[in-house]
Amino acid sequence: MTSSITAQDEVVELASELIRIDTTNTGDPDTVTGEREAAEYVAAKLSEVGFEIEMIESGAARRDNVFCRLTGADPTRDALLVHGHLDVVPADASEWSVHPFSGAVQDGYVWGRGAVDMKDMVAMTIAVARQYKRDGTVPPRDIVFAFLADEEAGGKYGAHWLVKNRPDLFEGCTEAVGEVGGFSMTLAEDRRAYFIETAEKGIAWMRLHARGKPGHGSFIHDDNAVTHLAEAVARLGNHRFPLTITDTVRAFMEHMTELTGLEFPEDDIEGSLAKLGPLARLVGACVRDSANPTMLSAGYKANVIPSSAEATIDCRVLPGRQEAFLAEVDELLGPDVTRSWITDLPPVETTFDGPLVEAMAAALRTEDPTAVTVPYLLSAGTDAKAFAELGMRCFGFAPLRLPPDLDFASLFHGIDERVPVDALQFGTRVLDTFLRSS
Repeated sequence: MTSSITAQDEVVELASELIRIDTTNTGDPDTVTGEREAAEYVAAKLSEVGFEIEMIESGAARRDNVFCRLTGADPTRDALLVHGHLDVVPADASEWSVHPFSGAVQDGYVWGRGAVDMKDMVAMTIAVARQYKRDGTVPPRDIVFAFLADEEAGGKYGAHWLVKNRPDLFEGCTEAVGEVGGFSMTLAEDRRAYFIETAEKGIAWMRLHARGKPGHGSFIHDDNAVTHLAEAVARLGNHRFPLTITDTVRAFMEHMTELTGLEFPEDDIEGSLAKLGPLARLVGACVRDSANPTMLSAGYKANVIPSSAEATIDCRVLPGRQEAFLAEVDELLGPDVTRSWITDLPPVETTFDGPLVEAMAAALRTEDPTAVTVPYLLSAGTDAKAFAELGMRCFGFAPLRLPPDLDFASLFHGIDERVPVDALQFGTRVLDTFLRSS
């Protein structure tokens, strides 16, 4: 029996309600908030239509995750994982034109922290799952729906804990879809390319340590921990890692040359990428490793030379570059500074082929007949890193048809984060078609 309520009827309200649950993840387990409340909200929405829910605390109090499985028509086929995270990065309300946790629906957008990262996809997934259960829809194969904690701090208390401690939750899953992909770039009037994430950089959050001789601030000091650290941080932060074209980036450039006529010569790839407009920032970060200083800590009084100093570096490493990257870093740091890992998650990469990729393209074309799909490498990281450990092929596919003038890349972790209402509804229809055919 088909319900009169469709997924696209519910998705905007679901996204707004999810945003109103403040799930700020500071990275400090003592100050994280809202993940349990969000998980309870998701569990209630899915239980309401008949799903059997498993809610799991992942390694720390109130770090909750929600799982359910929809049985498919062919029990011999491998299962598909559809995943999204419930946490968001912090937001300073004084910087926003709309309160970041209002979930306001105005001017054709749903506003708030998480609107694109990634409560939009979570809302689309819930909406489609609810419709399937109401209508009695049976997908071609089992679908595991997962709504996860702690992605914004690397997934230690989320996907990685679950993969290590509850691999049974992912039984049979060989492929996965999540963030960040399926969004459009307008090539010409009424013609769009949709970017499917097939690879992502590794995350290597590094802590630097320097020691020196403590003493009075009025003396001459040639063994100052702050100086040692500051010099190393400046060398690393100013360093330009070598241009590296991975298989995914090469495939991206070949597709874009075919679609736009743009050339990407290796002696000016970054200049050529700049012609992609707002998308250039997203793609341009994928041709080099990066090491960006983000935090410094030293000393306790103006006139005291401290014995130690520390810095935090956010490093992102391309597939195949891990060993060479670390060798460069160690040379730049020099003998007076040591390093240790806060988080070390390797890059992931898969090929842009197979029935799942074909199903994505076909689903997009049902709503946008001229749609063309293009693989790309994400400069950030997602929970795909955890699921790749179980051997899954992982893709970013949260479909959105975006206005041509929207600077989508700047909305991730940005001020006035928002998602177009019609893009949410479009994505819900595409996700529905995709899951029915994959």
